[in-house]
Amino acid sequence: MNSMNQFGRRVGADDVQRRTERLKALATDIEAQGGSVRFRALDVTDAADVQAFADFAKREFGKIDVIVNNAGVMPLSPLASLKIAEWNQMLDVNIRGVLHGIAAVLPGMEAQGHGQVINISSIGGLAVSSTASVYCATKFAVCAISDGLRQETDKIRVTVICPGVVESELADSISDETAREAMKTFRKGALGPNAIARALVYAIKQPDGVDVSEIVVRPSGSAY
Repeated sequence: MNSMNQFGRRVGADDVQRRTERLKALATDIEAQGGSVRFRALDVTDAADVQAFADFAKREFGKIDVIVNNAGVMPLSPLASLKIAEWNQMLDVNIRGVLHGIAAVLPGMEAQGHGQVINISSIGGLAVSSTASVYCATKFAVCAISDGLRQETDKIRVTVICPGVVESELADSISDETAREAMKTFRKGALGPNAIARALVYAIKQPDGVDVSEIVVRPSGSAY
């Protein structure tokens, strides 16, 4: 978030897990560095809640120039484990959450004649790995949605970012013991979140008419 703050933009921060205290701390840190921030917790699986967040941002800042659809969950498991509730959770957060974010800002961006939608996919949206079938399916969907939106509008820039292994809480949602143990090795040498923030800044800072459609960011020497 430091990279985004240094970019000099006003930021609305959201968190599907409603970590309100952490959002407050983040807002305080941004403001201490001279940024302007408003925060509001929301549930990305609820289209009305996402629309309310977008309306809140427009009231506070006047318009929305960029949205970053970043919410995601990753409860990996073999398909044979039949963790259907977890499959549905990934569909709801990872796919519907992105669609709800797009729906909340698309009319306003079209009306103002510009805007940028940045969707966070994954290297799992480029290749499938064992225990990650459903997760990868959701991230392939994010890539497809992003490219479809890019083709449908010439007013809005669309970027999909595919991170490799990044320090995050994604693995905390893994309930399958085998997948959880495998992830410990997988996550060695993970990138810090600022690496992804810098990729966001790079895409946003491009001149009008330049659309960075896809960015893949992974640790140097990573096999994944």
